[in-house]
Amino acid sequence: MKLRVSILSALAVFAAPVAARPKTDVIVMSNGDRITGEIKGLNAGVLRVDLDYVDGTISLQWLKVARVESSQLFIVQAQDGSLYTGTLFTSPDETSKIQVAEPDEPPAVLEQRRIVRLEETSERFFRRWSGEISLGLVYSKGNNSTQNTVGAVVEYQRERWGLAAAYDSNLSSNSSSATSTRNQWDLTGYRLLPWKNYYYGGIGSFMQGSVQGISLQSTVGGGLGRYFKNTNRARISVLGGLAWQNVDYQQSISTAPSQQSAAGLIATDTRIFLFKKTNLSVRAYLVPSFTDKGRIRFNTNASYYLKLFKNLSWNVSFYGNWDTRPPLNFAGSDYGYSVGMKWTFGYR
Repeated sequence: MKLRVSILSALAVFAAPVAARPKTDVIVMSNGDRITGEIKGLNAGVLRVDLDYVDGTISLQWLKVARVESSQLFIVQAQDGSLYTGTLFTSPDETSKIQVAEPDEPPAVLEQRRIVRLEETSERFFRRWSGEISLGLVYSKGNNSTQNTVGAVVEYQRERWGLAAAYDSNLSSNSSSATSTRNQWDLTGYRLLPWKNYYYGGIGSFMQGSVQGISLQSTVGGGLGRYFKNTNRARISVLGGLAWQNVDYQQSISTAPSQQSAAGLIATDTRIFLFKKTNLSVRAYLVPSFTDKGRIRFNTNASYYLKLFKNLSWNVSFYGNWDTRPPLNFAGSDYGYSVGMKWTFGYR
């Protein structure tokens, strides 16, 4: 419990308000509506805008935006993976194209439909962070059972590289059996390569699971990755490389409390979104061992979100961890699902 409180407190620091910039960005919709406010960012086909006279942000369908104009610097990402930094301007004669201009540099002209992400950029550290928090709780008086889940993601974005941390925790207890817990930290980083949609990256995954008797399963690896799809409706990336894995088992029931192996690594990150309605997110790691041939470990965390209003969503989450060759008397799998609520925050 103390660990969960510490994590949520740290996330609250990143969510704390910072001094807002003037809301002078101009957005013109394809039906002629004109909006003046602060563009917070574009992600999953949704342009988020903050207005002085609205509590919170509003969400606009990106493909129905005709023009934008902003003197704020943005990081702009296109479908082919190329990145640009600059202010935004749409010429009245070219409503399907956006000019991205850095100071004292000629503007880059991009087709609007090929822009998949916009993020405010600043020299201020906190303005580069974004993330989300999800919570779930189920209680039954009949057998005095409790199930609760906590999930959190924070991301830090620069022009050509980024870092992310994800935390997932599940606890289940009732009066007739022992309490089961599962906690997982995923740390990832990447840097784009000169070839479009290619990158190199690394992961660090650390998991504890009482069902499988795992005190700590540590996976560290890296390799070459590629975005196979990067649009306003889907983002799918796959990374392949090498990994080192160490698993510490509960010493009270294991004759081999620690196992190490060199392995291959296949990591996928899939996100599918539908404007104002749903969002599916899946992270998965496949780790086939080289030193213990035939042994494969697989880990996944998946979430399906249904938007309720503003930044609040209802979600269903699934987790799983499998080992094809666990130690004797240890479980080879642990999986489950939960329902709860998610709140997103960020300055992009």
